Amino acid sequence: MKSPKLILMKIKLLIGGAPSKIFHLKEFVNALSKIDIDAKLVTDTDIKDGFPSRKISNWFQTRKKFQKLVADFKPDLVLIDRPSHFGLAAIKEGLPLLIQLRGDYWSEIQWAQETMKGPVKRATIELKKKIADKCFKNATAIIPLCEYLDKVVDIHYHQKNTHILQSGITSSRWFPIEGMKLKHPCVGLLQGATIWGKTREMLVLEKVLEEFPNITFYWVGDGPYKNKILSKLNKFKNFEWLGALDYPDKVREYLTEIDVYALISGIDMSPLTLQEAQLMQKPVIATKVGGIPELMIDGKTGFLVNQGDHEDLIQKIQLLINDQNMAKNMGIEGRKFIEENFSWDSIAKQFKIIASQYVT
Repeated sequence: MKSPKLILMKIKLLIGGAPSKIFHLKEFVNALSKIDIDAKLVTDTDIKDGFPSRKISNWFQTRKKFQKLVADFKPDLVLIDRPSHFGLAAIKEGLPLLIQLRGDYWSEIQWAQETMKGPVKRATIELKKKIADKCFKNATAIIPLCEYLDKVVDIHYHQKNTHILQSGITSSRWFPIEGMKLKHPCVGLLQGATIWGKTREMLVLEKVLEEFPNITFYWVGDGPYKNKILSKLNKFKNFEWLGALDYPDKVREYLTEIDVYALISGIDMSPLTLQEAQLMQKPVIATKVGGIPELMIDGKTGFLVNQGDHEDLIQKIQLLINDQNMAKNMGIEGRKFIEENFSWDSIAKQFKIIASQYVT
């Protein structure tokens, strides 16, 4: 690590973010501005994209936009939140590249190869893999979101510089309002269905739904594997799929109303919804996988349950539905835990210590 004197220097940081993460990256940029980091945030695909982008017009993009951006802004470092053509452009320009790693990319690729059918989809996956491999290989450092993911990176890139940096959250954005009209008692799930390795764990709910005919289970989320879940769970009268909700307003209404939040995932690193549910003072139940245990306190802000163990899940739901005082106290402790450990100001300061090591 560089000396404290260097950490006081001004850093110019170019951030190329995925469109779905711009909302949160803006909060990160705001926190960075308070500690002498001049951060410029752009949507990565607006500046540099290419095949296999969903927009055919983007297949023929050159690096001119990227080069102009760099010439005008003159960044010391480039940060990306996913492997991308934007990252490749930074490498070709000889800029130090930091990759924020949000998930177990290597497992996700394997699951996609196992579940995606057809030569076009398979070719697309292979091309994305090549782009990612170039980004990881040539990155100055990789920044995983949790300790679990740091160990995964070490398996694939043992010699690469890595630094753990959790995702922050603005707690003031999460407060109770008039909720949605839901049946009570209820358990609310808020998770996507874009990665089969994560989504398939929801099938454990079949036996849970049978056990609790008087508890309604709501699922907010969408994705290519949605129908695999709905084909099994829609047969239960106490299960309702609400689709995707507008973020953050409708999500806030949903989290206000539910009695218990459940994250039933096969693998997750730093799920934002788990932070949000705790800020809304909801007791949480989550699968003990990946980085999830780093985002809650088992027995204090909620309960961790073993993967695939429907009996464990049933027991924990029963405890929280039957003991309202316990549920309330866990909700209070949950908000306190997230506020104290995951503020953007704290995350920004940690990031500056990391970034300062790579400014020449």
